Amino acid sequence: MMHCPVCGNVAHTRSSRYLSESTKERYHQCQNINCSCTFATHESVARVIVKRGDSPQAPAAVATGKARSATQTAAKG
Repeated sequence: MMHCPVCGNVAHTRSSRYLSESTKERYHQCQNINCSCTFATHESVARVIVKRGDSPQAPAAVATGKARSATQTAAKG
């Protein structure tokens, strides 16, 4: 969601298209009925924070106390 550059109200995305692998052009329309400005923005990747494979493997999910109790109760059955 963007704000209208003319009146500052909320503007919703109406459509979008990729200009390149890392840049998308979005068309927005102002939701203020008295303005209804339509404008385009470009969204692109500024930088990659963490690449896949750079971080260690996440451990398997561990059941929380409540979930563990419910599972044990159901197993006893």
